[in-house]
Amino acid sequence: MVRDLQHTVHPLDAAAVLRLFPGRPQILALGEPTHGAGALLRLRNELFRQLVEQEGYRTIALETDCLAGQVVDDYIAAGEGGRDAAVLDDIMARGFSHEWGAFPANRELVRWMRAWNERADEEGRPDADRLRFAGFDGPLEIQAAASPRAALTALYEYLSARVDAELLPCTADVLDRMIGADARWTEPAAMMDPARSVGQSAEARELRLLADDLAALLDSHAPQLIATSTVQEWDRARLYGRTATGLLRYHFWMADPSPARMTRLLAVRDALMADNLLALAERGPVLVSAHNSHLQRGLSTMRMWDHPRLEWWGAGALVSARLGERYGFLATAVGSIRHQGVDDAPPDSVEGVLSALGADRCVVYGPGLSALLEGSVARVSPWFGYAPLDPAQLADLDGVVFLQDVPED
Repeated sequence: MVRDLQHTVHPLDAAAVLRLFPGRPQILALGEPTHGAGALLRLRNELFRQLVEQEGYRTIALETDCLAGQVVDDYIAAGEGGRDAAVLDDIMARGFSHEWGAFPANRELVRWMRAWNERADEEGRPDADRLRFAGFDGPLEIQAAASPRAALTALYEYLSARVDAELLPCTADVLDRMIGADARWTEPAAMMDPARSVGQSAEARELRLLADDLAALLDSHAPQLIATSTVQEWDRARLYGRTATGLLRYHFWMADPSPARMTRLLAVRDALMADNLLALAERGPVLVSAHNSHLQRGLSTMRMWDHPRLEWWGAGALVSARLGERYGFLATAVGSIRHQGVDDAPPDSVEGVLSALGADRCVVYGPGLSALLEGSVARVSPWFGYAPLDPAQLADLDGVVFLQDVPED
């Protein structure tokens, strides 16, 4: 089996990755099997830098809060702050969710993106050559979803400055009163107990209608709004609309007591991710980093609490259905994560076969990979934070980025 694979194995670099595709994918996604591993994030940074420098990618999107990500995007635009460490500390704290801002490799990525834009300014390069940063996840923490206030008020302020007041579905005071206290939306107990969620209250139901009306104004007045806005203002207004309606939909299903509750929540989250990626791709080619489960083309699955198996279509599956060959997906696989108890992979697992290739890191071309690895078994991880590759998903991969060992940082 290893001998059959040798001709599909190449050193990991941008050129080898792009040879996987008939043309440059509009969205090129790099998945990871575990979050926060420094070695994987540094590998991502290196590959993304090459793809920016050699292949013309200009947007980098990470699995982090799409609203908070605007803080990072503004910073790398080479505005105020420069190389001041305290300013960057603040950007990393406010611009990332899920504590991703604490990881050194993410900090280094932000610093490098800003430096690129500073050089672009100094050399007088066109705006199209500048880098953009985006979070493409919703403002959804593991234990709670955000209040819709930030997205709704930003959307309302954008519209109220550009359309006649009588077209707005309510006043700003009414909107504020309908949202109410943010704490009732972010109640941590609601994740486990739907009865603690405000998402299906009378006020929340009416707020969903208001959000829908505000989002509809964006569509019905698009010619006027585009003409009176910068590209960034228009893009962010659309982001506020998607986020407001998506958040309220998520809160609605948090209050659902049915057995389908968690499946619906997972699906709503990934649908919002997909919409954000498709919107970014309208402006140019995008590099994406997230967990393999969000980016794969097949059904995503997981176990959670008393749910033995949850299934939903992830963002990658949704985007791939829309873009076809313009969506590219590389899954990352690892041989070992010894400090987490993930030792050498069984030789008949996908990771075991890849380990036997003898490369510390490489890219393995996807076409035919499923047939070449026929008979391989699913690896079972002793650590909940790592998800091995599913042999049943191999046919849907464009390639596998393989790292032999993930050391403790």
